[in-house]
Amino acid sequence: MSSARNEFVDYVAELMIAWAPVSARRMFGGHGLYREGLMFALIVDDELFFKTDRDNVTQFERAGSHPFVYVSQSRTVQMSYWSAPEGSLESTAEMSDWCQSAYGAALRAQAGKASKGKRK
Repeated sequence: MSSARNEFVDYVAELMIAWAPVSARRMFGGHGLYREGLMFALIVDDELFFKTDRDNVTQFERAGSHPFVYVSQSRTVQMSYWSAPEGSLESTAEMSDWCQSAYGAALRAQAGKASKGKRK
């Protein structure tokens, strides 16, 4: 965990431990959540968001999740992170399923970046 303690971050990391060891790092007023150095989730204002892509975003839409959106100086930006479905914050089994889905999206994004780098 980061040196700046946050009860919600600690709670979420504890829920995720059944799935995998997770570390949290402070960033942009929130925390990035990492498994083996790969960011798969973020927490902003005590709300958990999972990494999404075209392969898993429909799962999050069906679960009633919403995208992480922030306003920059000139525009509104929607990121590829969607809110954690409600049940995931109460069940280690459900949390594990959503973590695995988000981690898969993070792995696919990493693989996509690696293959783009090889083409140059």
